[in-house]
Amino acid sequence: MIQEPPQAEAAGWPDIAHTYDVVAADYARMFSDELAAKPFDRELLDGFASAVAGRGQVWDVGCGPAAHITRYLADRGVDAVGTDLSPGAVAVAREREPGLPFRVADMCDLPAGDGSLAGIVAFYSVIHLPRERVPKALAEFRRALSGEGTLLLAVHVGEGILDTDGWLGHAVRVRATLMSAGELGAMVEAAGFGSVEQHVREPYEGEYPTRRLYVRASAGPARP
Repeated sequence: MIQEPPQAEAAGWPDIAHTYDVVAADYARMFSDELAAKPFDRELLDGFASAVAGRGQVWDVGCGPAAHITRYLADRGVDAVGTDLSPGAVAVAREREPGLPFRVADMCDLPAGDGSLAGIVAFYSVIHLPRERVPKALAEFRRALSGEGTLLLAVHVGEGILDTDGWLGHAVRVRATLMSAGELGAMVEAAGFGSVEQHVREPYEGEYPTRRLYVRASAGPARP
């Protein structure tokens, strides 16, 4: 991938729904088992599952065709629903996980009532938005979460964007917005979240070589 500076990022931003429609089957085969090699991610997801299980629906926003996060949470007693902008990704997810609910949805306009969700997890999905659109998605997450709700995000660390014209053997364009802990943390707080916790880890062997940032936040006020 090519790294570009942050200015004028939204110009020519690719249609990420189309990209995932094209790569859905290959993506699912490649990434369906990735959590097995990511102990830190599993630890965070386990803690998230413990906090939200039994409290209501939890949406895996940008679940992708592998739907492995949705399945992981469901296996831990979470009422998990996978959502994705790509109809192709949702179709593959439904084939792979016929016992779980999936729906096509835009993360900036979720088909969820105000305060209706117990949790939202968004692993490497807000990265597919231009930087200036990320606050809109975070505000939408806050709107949909109950006052006791919990948010868990994962992104790539850096500045600017990553850009490529080919992915998983297909001629499709992908852009990914990189963010620092300070930048994403400030955005989450500005969206009205409290008790913001941040964790950064180095890439695991076989991953794309960027550091990974995780943010967990409460929809309620910060704890004293």
